[in-house]
Amino acid sequence: MPVYDYDPPERFVAGAVGQPGARTFFLQARAQGRLTTVGLEKFQVAVLADRLDELLDEVLRRSGGRAAVPAVAPADLADDAPLEQPIMEDFRVGTMALAWDPENEQVIIEAKEVTEDEEEPEGLSLAEDEEAMVLRVRISPAAARAFTQRALQLVAAGRPPCPLCGLPLDSTGHVCPRQNGRRGPTTEI
Repeated sequence: MPVYDYDPPERFVAGAVGQPGARTFFLQARAQGRLTTVGLEKFQVAVLADRLDELLDEVLRRSGGRAAVPAVAPADLADDAPLEQPIMEDFRVGTMALAWDPENEQVIIEAKEVTEDEEEPEGLSLAEDEEAMVLRVRISPAAARAFTQRALQLVAAGRPPCPLCGLPLDSTGHVCPRQNGRRGPTTEI
């Protein structure tokens, strides 16, 4: 199985290209002149950010506050720069896995290529496939918090939600299930 391994990367970020409602999402890792870009779905970015925060909070809780895990992202690790160009997708992500390495006090993130037998990406799992490509990144807890902060901002920067059903609004509104299929609101909130 081909593995793109970054231990640690110089940069690891989530980003998107396109206009809200038609964005394509990516993870990028860079180190020592190598750049790996993998495509994924918006919900996968959101799930990864949420699970990373949960993992770090659990490590902090179990250590009684002694682990070197910051409660929030350090300001000096904020990365608001765009994705590196050219954006050439190495593979599309199907499943992801997270782990905590207590010996090195690092978070391990694995994003595995979607395989032919997978219909849709399924968020985070520990499934194994010997043929699939994998992006493996080992980052510090502080870098993980910074990644999470950027990823959550990226997801929130999309289309505003409908005040009735929570589904994303287009500039022309949407068919709102709470209004029995009639056109929902068209103004931003």
